[in-house]
Amino acid sequence: MNEKLQIIFGLLGGLAVFIYGMNMMSECLQKAAGEKMKSILALLTKNPVLGVIAGALTTAVLQSSSATTVMAIGFVSAGLMSLPQAISIIFGANIGTTMTAQIIAFKISDYIYIIIFIGFIISFIAKSEKVKSIGQTIFAFGLLFLGIETMGDVMKPLASSPVFTNLIERVAHIPVLGVFVGTLMTLVVQSSSATIAVLQNFASQPEPDGVTSMLGLAGAIPILLGDNIGTTITALLASIGQTKDAKRTAVAHCIFNISGCLLFIWFVKSFAALIQHISPKGPEVEVISRQIANAHTLFNITMTLIWVCLIKFMVKIVMTLIPDGKAVDMDSAKPVFLDDKIINQPAAALQLVAKEILRVSEMVKVVVADTITIVKTEDMNELEPLQEKGLQIKKLTDQITEYLAALFSAGTMTEQQAAQTASLMYILSDVERMGTLSVEVAKCVQEKIENRYKYTPEAMEELQKSLKTLEKMFTDSIKALQGDKSVQTEKLIKRKDKIMDLDLKMRKAHVQRVNKGKCKASLTAPFTNILHLIDRMGNSCVNLADVASNEISLNYFMIN
Repeated sequence: MNEKLQIIFGLLGGLAVFIYGMNMMSECLQKAAGEKMKSILALLTKNPVLGVIAGALTTAVLQSSSATTVMAIGFVSAGLMSLPQAISIIFGANIGTTMTAQIIAFKISDYIYIIIFIGFIISFIAKSEKVKSIGQTIFAFGLLFLGIETMGDVMKPLASSPVFTNLIERVAHIPVLGVFVGTLMTLVVQSSSATIAVLQNFASQPEPDGVTSMLGLAGAIPILLGDNIGTTITALLASIGQTKDAKRTAVAHCIFNISGCLLFIWFVKSFAALIQHISPKGPEVEVISRQIANAHTLFNITMTLIWVCLIKFMVKIVMTLIPDGKAVDMDSAKPVFLDDKIINQPAAALQLVAKEILRVSEMVKVVVADTITIVKTEDMNELEPLQEKGLQIKKLTDQITEYLAALFSAGTMTEQQAAQTASLMYILSDVERMGTLSVEVAKCVQEKIENRYKYTPEAMEELQKSLKTLEKMFTDSIKALQGDKSVQTEKLIKRKDKIMDLDLKMRKAHVQRVNKGKCKASLTAPFTNILHLIDRMGNSCVNLADVASNEISLNYFMIN
């Protein structure tokens, strides 16, 4: 095969193996970390400094600043995080992503295949899901270095190519050109970690003397700055179609990296000298990979220290660039919190699902209250709006269910997260059923009016009393699911007995009224249908109370 084609195919193949290994490692680390991801995310609501730490830790786990950035944009779009908090997360993500470059700088080429083998054996024989995930992480780690090694091998002939050396010389001496090259590379590959890995390999190729780097640290730094600018495109793409705060978060990410580039581009040689001073000493080709990693880390730490002190100023900038417009009426039938872009981060995605289910429950509370009003006033003008609310609840519930199904099919959840997802589906089903049955009760009242059924005032009063008891049960069940310790689920479950007693009393009272001629016998079937609906509503409330007593499910409703 032509030597040029071999180089091109080798680079592409090595890059593919590297990106595959990095993505696999990210997925397996998430599974191995499991609920620890929630602990990291819990830091997000504290203050900007903790936000930076949380962003760095999350990125270290996910092995992708883009994933953390997309997650932050999803949270701010859903209203779970304020704009300053999201911006601090992104600052931290820029520090966390430097971990990949630091790992790559280690020279472990002699151990790549044994690492891959060990990872394979652990994942192959392990029975525990967590141990299996650790084995797959080690396997993916080996693949990552195999990709780097492949790219390094195919780049060696480039050192003797006059065309390539002349091109590198231009890039090395024209910083702006280096920034452009780095930006373009990351825009194409959509991964700054991958392009920095390529940069580390390029820089490690020696000149004919076998000691000096073809590119040199001063030539690599502008490309590194360009890589940081290029990675902001992921945040911009993630913000499309999102709220204004989500767009502002993406713009803050761009400002962070572009301002850093504009600042450091004037001091490339001085910065290179500083990095060489603090990095390990030795032949340039042997240490330049570590120098690039250190430059990447120091750049992001410096810019974070600058901007975290000016976070209020950053907020003002993005608020000016993207001002508040006219408020847009939200469609109640559309999800407010769900974000398809973070389906691969189940710990975060499940928080959004829980928040959306709580939103549905608030809609159901309104439906139950409106049903009580209709039973009391028999105003059928209220029935059509009530049915419309019931339809919106159904549509929204269907979309949440589809989102949960997508989470299952993504294959990134642990067994525990899968069980919790099933619990959320169970909760959603009972919440929706409460709304549906409430609408059905209202329809029974409509049937009563249309057919001129004459229930006694006592019967209608007892019906209202049952519905008010159910309203209280449902409200308390949702409070319990949100972690309200004042709600005693045992008493809540026993309250169903009160509904059953009332149901039995209403049936007996109806029979007595029929015997005395106060009610027609023909009304028994429609009246019994109403009582059956109330009984089913009571069952749904008890089901929710049962789940509320299970702390595994409860934790996901504690968003903050």
